[in-house]
Amino acid sequence: MRLSPDALIFWQYGFFKLNATLVFTWGVMLALVVGSRLITRRLSTDLERSRWQNLLEIIVTAIETQIKEVGLPQPRKYLSFLGTLFLFVAVSALFTVIPGYEPPTGSLSTTAALALCVFVAVPYFGIEQTGLGGYLKSYLEPTFIMLPFNIISEISRTLALAIRLFGNMMSGAMILGVLLTVVPYIFPIIMTALGLLTGMVQAYIFSILAAVYIAAATRVRKPPKSPATESNR
Repeated sequence: MRLSPDALIFWQYGFFKLNATLVFTWGVMLALVVGSRLITRRLSTDLERSRWQNLLEIIVTAIETQIKEVGLPQPRKYLSFLGTLFLFVAVSALFTVIPGYEPPTGSLSTTAALALCVFVAVPYFGIEQTGLGGYLKSYLEPTFIMLPFNIISEISRTLALAIRLFGNMMSGAMILGVLLTVVPYIFPIIMTALGLLTGMVQAYIFSILAAVYIAAATRVRKPPKSPATESNR
């Protein structure tokens, strides 16, 4: 039983290895690109629209709503990043119904890469919103003593994102593998359905946590009101 798709090697030449993680990761990305191209090539603003366009609009609207509810006032600004994270994790889980496929999110290297994307995106959006000085100042709040703790928090939550997603996806694959060996008929079908549900939940949690971290980095701090302003009122 493989603990990770990294162990499945398709081609190797010296130090270079082409494992299942790379193949399935690029397969998921290709499916997302081709699917988005096919759906968006004939978009319509009329009342009569294709089912795929309706599905796309439902997904986009739902993601925008969730981003706004997290506390980001301009959801369209973060839609491309957070929506891509959600769709990648979700589609990686959905493809488990394909025989021989193993989700790339079952590899720690993939989940670490996704977490690093969030790690880079948080200061990027934070600096864009509040400026470099304003973002760096947040590490010194409420006092400069918090600087090392805030830095540790940034690193630890990135590790937590990677390990949480990896652990949940890997455990589902391991349970399914055990049941395939012990009871190869009914239970694997049930566990596959539960695995799909787990994948959707993990995609939601991962993208929401990324949105929360970005919202915390981009929040605008209002200056304290002066007594003169209060007296004018």
